[in-house]
Amino acid sequence: MSNGGASESHAHSFAGMQMSISSKSKRRLFPGLDQLSTERAKRGLLRDALRLNEQRDMAFRRMILSIPPGKVSTYGAVAAAAGYPQYHRAVARLLRTDPLDQLPWHRVVGVGGEIKLRGAAAHEQRARLRLEGVQFSGKRVDMEKFRHLLKPWEIYGSLL
Repeated sequence: MSNGGASESHAHSFAGMQMSISSKSKRRLFPGLDQLSTERAKRGLLRDALRLNEQRDMAFRRMILSIPPGKVSTYGAVAAAAGYPQYHRAVARLLRTDPLDQLPWHRVVGVGGEIKLRGAAAHEQRARLRLEGVQFSGKRVDMEKFRHLLKPWEIYGSLL
């Protein structure tokens, strides 16, 4: 019986080697396969970000409401602090679909302080931020002075 167990173990490791060799061969034969898998994963993440998820949206709302007047944060920082890194588009969706003045939407900007909105909405966001004392360096918020560091442990600690 011990021989049977040893040969089964050997057969199992041999199958594992064949599988790893075949996946390596596939990568060599189809160099875009890894990129295709990555692209598919990104599309899935984007679809998920566009779906309503009340628990995730509540976490985003808590983070956005914690940004004080005169400070800004980015879509990505809000998502990461809420526990959903890579869901910056879901933050944008929430701000776009929630009732207009329920959240301080104007305090959330793109990476590097860029206002991502277009047209009249961009002018409105800039005007609201200026009224709160936020200064710009060209078309971008001066993030060195006006970035708010989100601290989820303080926000969630107050809920306990």
